[in-house]
Amino acid sequence: MLLSAALILLSGLILGETAGKLHLPKLTGMIAAGLILGSLGWLDPAMMSISADLRKIALIMILTRAGLNLKISDLKKCGRPALLMSFIPAGCEIVGVTLLAPPLLGLDYAEAALMGSVLGAVSPAVVVPRMLTLIEEKRGTDKLIPQMILAGASMDDVFVIVMFSVFSGICTGGDFSALSIVNIPVAIISGAAVGVLCGILLALIFSRVHLRDSLKVVILLSVAFLLVTLEDCLPDFIGFSGLVAVIACGISLRWKAPERAVRVSRKYGSMWTAAEIMLFVLVGAQVDISAAGAIWLPVLGVIFGALAFRFIGVGICMIKTKLSFRERLFCMIAYMPKATVQAAIGGVPLAMGLSCGNTILAGAVIAILVTAALGAFLTGITAPKLLHQEEA
Repeated sequence: MLLSAALILLSGLILGETAGKLHLPKLTGMIAAGLILGSLGWLDPAMMSISADLRKIALIMILTRAGLNLKISDLKKCGRPALLMSFIPAGCEIVGVTLLAPPLLGLDYAEAALMGSVLGAVSPAVVVPRMLTLIEEKRGTDKLIPQMILAGASMDDVFVIVMFSVFSGICTGGDFSALSIVNIPVAIISGAAVGVLCGILLALIFSRVHLRDSLKVVILLSVAFLLVTLEDCLPDFIGFSGLVAVIACGISLRWKAPERAVRVSRKYGSMWTAAEIMLFVLVGAQVDISAAGAIWLPVLGVIFGALAFRFIGVGICMIKTKLSFRERLFCMIAYMPKATVQAAIGGVPLAMGLSCGNTILAGAVIAILVTAALGAFLTGITAPKLLHQEEA
């Protein structure tokens, strides 16, 4: 397993830097490294067996850092559109896939809705680091654009994963559960409440007990792991989102102890260098290109057609805001990338024995390969042109 870890870090670093030199997003090179290692079979099966856990750890680190960089005052100012961004774009994309997949891929409407719930999630692993960079550059921050996108992308996955559970139940012959829909806001609210409480307690501890910043990082990361574990331990009828709790913990720590939160965030930034490589190389290694087979062209049609529905959803969220057309266009572009959720659940329908499993897996594979790189690339080149940069 140590050899696999070395191959992942070195190949991801080399190809990531190479992609950067070619003016492409570094994650493009990292995903390519994973594709190469996975297709050659060079990764230890033991490493692949814990791949999901390693990717979740990296995602937890991203969301914790995101919370540490969000201010309560900013969230209050962009609250309504940020809340709408957490479910309307994904909901519109699910509708788009449900309408397009039957004629293009031959799925029935229940299977198409299931495919939509796989494709509908934006990737916080791609979006959040780029929004944090924009916040540091003070680009678009005069209208809180990166903060709004960051908050919405962090909650988007909760909605999509719940919808996936609903539609997978329908496709396997289960009954529709209204409780699953009710659990979406309950999970967000309960997760936020527990996270805020944890953040306040940590701020109190850090103010009374002298600890090095590195130890504060260890404690905060451990609390984040416990919050996500709590979600897994609770029964399904109790709505609770561990990921929302993680970001809320960071936000409340920033609220109660801003100077300490900034210093801890810098430490997280250093750790993210290795975590980012591990995350995207493993995402690439998880991708089975052969799954795309001969249906890649109609799948591309579904993906890009559904993205048009997503853009409409983002536009709906921007209604009654002060954003210009150029700024709204940037929000649509920034909400494109898909990677982590698709890699995590793309193969689940196939494992469940559903006839649509191969088609949905192909959709997840192609969505990762196309939208992660394209979305990150377009976000990088359009931000300087579409967003106003505040003076330092």
